[in-house]
Amino acid sequence: MKNTLKLISLGILSLFLLVGCGKSSDDGQVVKLGVVGDDQRLWEKAAELAKKDGITIKLVHFSDYNTPNDALVNGDVDLNAFQHKAFLDEYNHSKGTHLVPIGRTFISPIGAYSNTLKDLKDVPENGKVSIPNDTTNCGRALFLLEAAGLIQLKDNVGVSPTLSDIVANPKNIQINEMDAAQVARTLPDVDAAVINTNLAIDAGLSPKDDAIFMEPLNEHSAPYINYVVAREEDKDNALYQKVAAYYRTPEVKALNDKLYEETQKMAWELTDIPDAGDTATK
Repeated sequence: MKNTLKLISLGILSLFLLVGCGKSSDDGQVVKLGVVGDDQRLWEKAAELAKKDGITIKLVHFSDYNTPNDALVNGDVDLNAFQHKAFLDEYNHSKGTHLVPIGRTFISPIGAYSNTLKDLKDVPENGKVSIPNDTTNCGRALFLLEAAGLIQLKDNVGVSPTLSDIVANPKNIQINEMDAAQVARTLPDVDAAVINTNLAIDAGLSPKDDAIFMEPLNEHSAPYINYVVAREEDKDNALYQKVAAYYRTPEVKALNDKLYEETQKMAWELTDIPDAGDTATK
C-alpha cells in the first residue's frame, strides 16, 4: 500500500513538473503584435514560420499611428511593428515612456503621389500638398519637398523640421498636415500628397509605378529604419526576440522582394547604415 501511495505521489509530482515545463516553453505561446495598415503579408509569412515552432503571432491591427504605442505601454499588445526610430524616439520623449527597438524590419522611402502631375517639381503656383502631421513623418515629408526643389528649410534643423522651419516657398504652396492614414484620401483634392509606403499600398497605389518622387536611401536614412518594439523590461525576452527574428528570414525577404521590388528594403541587410541614436526633438 505504501509503495502504491509513493507511486501515486510521484506521478502527481511528475504531472505538476510537466505542466510547469509546458508553461515555460515556447509551445502554445501567443504573442500579440500591433501593426498599422491592412497589408501585412510579410508578418503573415513570419507568423507561418512561427506556427511551425508552436508560436502564434497574433496580429492586432490599428488604423492610425497614434494608438499602437499606447497599446504597448498599457499591455494590450506584447510588441508592435509599425514605426521607424525617429517616430519611436519622439513618442518616448513626449510621453515619458521607455519603449525600445529589439530588431530591424524594413525601410521604405516615403513618396509623393498625384492624380494630375507626372513630376513633383510641377506643382503649380499656390498649389496644395498634403503631408502627415506627426512630428517625424512631417519632417520627413518636408525634407522630400526640399529635395524636389519646392521649399527650402533652415540649416541644421535636425531630423524633424516643422512648417515653421521653411525659409523659402517660392511657389507659395499650401502645405496641409493631417493624420498619416488620411493623406491618401486627399489626392482628388490636392496637387500632390506625401504618403508613407505602407499606407500608399493600402490605398491601392504602387510606389514603383505611381510615385512621382521618392526619397533616396543613404546614411541619413538611419532614423527611418523600422523596428519591432517592446517595453523596456521585455527587451531581452527570449520569446519576443524569437518573434523579431522570424522577420529576418530568407522566406520573408523573398516575399518582400517579390511584392515591393525596389520600394522597400530589408533593413537588417543594410549593415552600412548604423542604428540611429536618440533623434527626439529636445
